[in-house]
Amino acid sequence: MKKTCLSVVGIFLTFFASYAQSPPKDSSTYKSRKLTFEEANLVSSYYSQDGNNAAVTGGIGSQKLSDISNTIDLKFIKYDKKERKHSFDLEVGIDHYTSASSDKIDLYANSSASHADTRIFPSVSWSVENEKKGSTFGAGLSSSTEFDYQSFGANISFAQKTRNRSGEFSAKAQAYIDKVSLIYPTELRSGGGREDNDYATTSRNSYSGSLSYSQIINQRLQLMFIADLIYQSGYLSLPFHRVYFNGATSPVIEKLPDTRMKIPLGFRANYFLGDKIILRSFYRYYHDDWGLSAHTLEFEAPVKINPFLSVTPFYRYYQQGAVDYFAPYKIHTAADQYYTSNYDLSKFNSNFYGAGFRIVPPKGVFGIQRLNMLELRYGHYTRTNGLKSDIVSMNLKFK
Repeated sequence: MKKTCLSVVGIFLTFFASYAQSPPKDSSTYKSRKLTFEEANLVSSYYSQDGNNAAVTGGIGSQKLSDISNTIDLKFIKYDKKERKHSFDLEVGIDHYTSASSDKIDLYANSSASHADTRIFPSVSWSVENEKKGSTFGAGLSSSTEFDYQSFGANISFAQKTRNRSGEFSAKAQAYIDKVSLIYPTELRSGGGREDNDYATTSRNSYSGSLSYSQIINQRLQLMFIADLIYQSGYLSLPFHRVYFNGATSPVIEKLPDTRMKIPLGFRANYFLGDKIILRSFYRYYHDDWGLSAHTLEFEAPVKINPFLSVTPFYRYYQQGAVDYFAPYKIHTAADQYYTSNYDLSKFNSNFYGAGFRIVPPKGVFGIQRLNMLELRYGHYTRTNGLKSDIVSMNLKFK
């Protein structure tokens, strides 16, 4: 994985160097009709977790996992003859994880091929903004590939500002067409074979629509209302999640309904407390037809220490109830129609808190003028069922 990380950073720095030879243009007086580079972002993160409720082993066992992720995001713009702004966004991400629970797909191996995997997820998007009319139309394509899962996505979006430009309505539709490889626990495979890599696949599709409206109330207060509708169909279980019935010694495979309807509703408020502090808040209510209801409450407060340095403490509280089909290890019975011991679908509360540090030096980060922003963030996550995790991330912005 170290080689992968260095390769990603190397690609970014090569691209970075190719643009660092000439000074940036003054975009305030010039609108290029040629495709021009606007900015690039390199985001790297390290995530680590531990717990004792692994779904792979029926709701018990280690949830230890680590993940290293790198994403490069490139943005380009051009103006057409009608002075409309076209934006192009190309993103490529690579992450690699190791998981103690996934390793237990084969209970009899000291270490199996499933203990680690690498995911590659490129995406491309385009939008055209008519600044005179205040309207924006966009579309995008995405893909995600790993050993047992492949996803293809597409989206379209539209946004319209009000006449006085103080409000904006936006709508977005997305679709994901996915394939899941049916990798069963080794003891439940036909013939008990461990080396069979010719796995059958099945479909899982997701469709979503999102509506939002943002409004500038005054110079200090901005509000946004968000409503989503998400529908999933196909194989919504995971084939390597074991469930142990009460009194049984052998497991069965997790079984969940083949459709799911989700309805999240959100509200966001930003308040500018003077020139140096912004108070940001977010609330979301979630409900689905599996019986899960949840509440999310987030706060963050960017504080500008000086014109070039800001600190952002943040906190998120989350509470959810269990789906109708969840039960812990050896509580389900054979009479149940659906069953899972995945603690992500159980009842729990969680807390996530940390801080970010952002520097924007006038002469560039490390004296490199085009490398104009460096941000570091750290967060610690805890759940009432014992899961704990930590994440640290770095974002470099190049303009």
